[in-house]
Amino acid sequence: MAVTLEEAPWLGWILVKALLRFAFMVANNLVALLSYVCYVIVLQPLRLLDSKRFWYIEGIMYKWLLGMVASWGWYAGYTVMEWGEDIKAVSKDEAVMLVNHQATGDVCTLMMCLQDKGLVVAQMMWLMDHIFKYTNFGIVSLIHGDFFIRQGKSHRDQQLLLLKKHLENNYRSRDRKWIVLFPEGGFLRKRRETSQAFAKKNNLPFLTHVTLPRIGATSIILSALVARQENGSPAGGDTKEFESKSKGLQWIIDTTIAYPKAEPIDIQTWILGYRKPTVTHVHYRIFPIKDVPLETDGLSNWLYQRFIEKEELLSHFYETGAFPPPKGHKEAVSKEMTLSNMWIFLIQSFAFLSGYMWYNIIQYFYHCLF
Repeated sequence: MAVTLEEAPWLGWILVKALLRFAFMVANNLVALLSYVCYVIVLQPLRLLDSKRFWYIEGIMYKWLLGMVASWGWYAGYTVMEWGEDIKAVSKDEAVMLVNHQATGDVCTLMMCLQDKGLVVAQMMWLMDHIFKYTNFGIVSLIHGDFFIRQGKSHRDQQLLLLKKHLENNYRSRDRKWIVLFPEGGFLRKRRETSQAFAKKNNLPFLTHVTLPRIGATSIILSALVARQENGSPAGGDTKEFESKSKGLQWIIDTTIAYPKAEPIDIQTWILGYRKPTVTHVHYRIFPIKDVPLETDGLSNWLYQRFIEKEELLSHFYETGAFPPPKGHKEAVSKEMTLSNMWIFLIQSFAFLSGYMWYNIIQYFYHCLF
């Protein structure tokens, strides 16, 4: 497409800004990730003496790292509007977030909108595609205890066994509270056609804005983490009694991400900031675990129903620009999620100062040895 004389200065500024942002991201990653790894190494004696305190400190640093990623989008004007129930009310309980998946920017969006939910980010475990293990953030996720799942039918059974073992070894020993799961098993654009063919074959609803979820990972998580009462039924809370002290997984948080005009943000846009400021909309619904069937057929139907409802939510959003009001209400209420500029400045400053400190320490030991 030809560039007019009037557009040239604007495009030039976009290019310069993208290059400056990219240079900052590279520097930010170098100092922040190196500092995180160095702190974790130095704190290994504490891990042996007081494991709970070690993972608490590690979780705080992990939260700061995700806050830095969130700030990249924040300063580019990529903000979040939140709808539905207040998930901060269950931030101290164990919960699973079931999220629809459209693009790599979904992860960044969650990193942003969960920053103001107490220690949720610090105590969170992500289930993500194994390819992310090989990104710059992979080492951090490995240390933190996130799980990388390999997609594909040939790997499915083995991956579910590995997930079960991973949860048993890492979830409660590291004081994790929330798990983020994308049950569709891939991006919407990649899975939609296959999902629609499966729906037609099995007489299931035809979905356009989401795909039918896969059951395996959700089933493993629930079977591993839901506490059982003496009668065998799941222990869990009531949405009217958020103070529940029941042990084990207590809530399912059905999370629906919507982008204006159904145009998702990818990680490249998040980093380079070449897209105009955009408001991403996130809708939450909270379900007590006692209302979720744990047997395979019942859980499958329950999950399918949640994604059918997501389809309806997104259809309404794309038609009206807003999510529908909850039952019994005349209008839906939303609130803008905000990040503190001062907090962002402090964590970024800490990252660069830490990077400078570790550089000097490593340089000192290098000269002593050589």
